[in-house]
Amino acid sequence: MTNGITTAVAAPSSDITKRSSATSIAIHTLLILGSLLMLYPLLWMVSASVRPENEIFSSTSLIPSSIDFSSYLRGWTGLDITFGRFFWNSLVISILTVIGNVVACSLAAYAFARLRFAGRNFWFAIMLGTLMIPYHVTLIPQYVLFLNLGWVNTILPLVVPKFLASDAFFIFLMVQFFRGIPRELDEAAMMDGCSAWRIYWKIMLPLSLPVLATAAIFSFIWTWDDFFGPLIYLNDMNTYTIQLGLRTFVDSTSASDWGGLFAMSTLTLVPVFLFFLFFQRLLIEGIATTGMKR
Repeated sequence: MTNGITTAVAAPSSDITKRSSATSIAIHTLLILGSLLMLYPLLWMVSASVRPENEIFSSTSLIPSSIDFSSYLRGWTGLDITFGRFFWNSLVISILTVIGNVVACSLAAYAFARLRFAGRNFWFAIMLGTLMIPYHVTLIPQYVLFLNLGWVNTILPLVVPKFLASDAFFIFLMVQFFRGIPRELDEAAMMDGCSAWRIYWKIMLPLSLPVLATAAIFSFIWTWDDFFGPLIYLNDMNTYTIQLGLRTFVDSTSASDWGGLFAMSTLTLVPVFLFFLFFQRLLIEGIATTGMKR
């Protein structure tokens, strides 16, 4: 009798397990197919970068008939300035932007989250309100200001505002994270004689590594991929970033070097991929814990 009951109970459990496994397999299959669909343009670009020039647009297959790396050499050295110059310009601007955003935004976020001063809530609301202002609304006044300062055709308009906490999104992100850190740590540090600056440097920053890494990664990726900002402020080819450099491969009035364009486009993805690969754990942790009480 006991064996019969056990068998009757085990049978439904086994069916449930099988259905769960089948559902899991179906979901993962759909996700894999969706991933391949999303990755197809990227894979096609990589494939096109090693195709012969006459086969780039004649086939949609991901497997080229022959491997030809001449597009990489032609793309790197085919312009009046080597493409390495564009890489260097983008790297300098991206690194300075990361430093500026992490330092300035963390200071502003610390003030909003932990310090008490007159009008704190009002200024925080004003800061959040800037998120709703389209970039194009402030573009002309900013350009006129930088033109009068003599900063046009330099990297200063792209870098200096970052050291003035101009990215409200990162301030808001860090404020939410700082608010999740127990205030008892601040009170204990004050009892030991720590100033507000020392609390920020010795307590808040070490505990906020995930959100700082998140801000750094997004800052690097957005700056590295930015086309509009450099297009507005950089006129000399020696100051071009990689995005402006890629544009030079396509000319509406003459022949375009599509092979060189795809080859250099593939190379521009490498720094972003490596940056994300090294810091993905901190990125996921920072996004998962932002706004949550810990």
